[in-house]
Amino acid sequence: MHIIRTIVWVLLLVAFVVFSMANWEPGITVRIWQNLVVETKLPAVMIVSFLIGLVPMWLVYRANKWTLQRRVNALENAARTNAMAPPAPPSPPVPDPAPPEAAPLP
Repeated sequence: MHIIRTIVWVLLLVAFVVFSMANWEPGITVRIWQNLVVETKLPAVMIVSFLIGLVPMWLVYRANKWTLQRRVNALENAARTNAMAPPAPPSPPVPDPAPPEAAPLP
């Protein structure tokens, strides 16, 4: 699974580099507010947009993974504690009740 993730990231990086090389020369104008205009390159806008989408989802993923890891650790500790507890003393044997007598047939 790790190799697939690495391959996907490498392919994304190659695609981004090819796109950046093709769109590097013309700059674009980004209007942030009425009086604030930024002249920048298209790859920079792409990186910022990608990070705006990636970082919050990555933080949610890490928080969820952390919470689940804490649950697993708590369950493992509880199971380990129960496994190390001394066994309960055996209960005294219960005598078998006498079998019921069969009713006589008429």
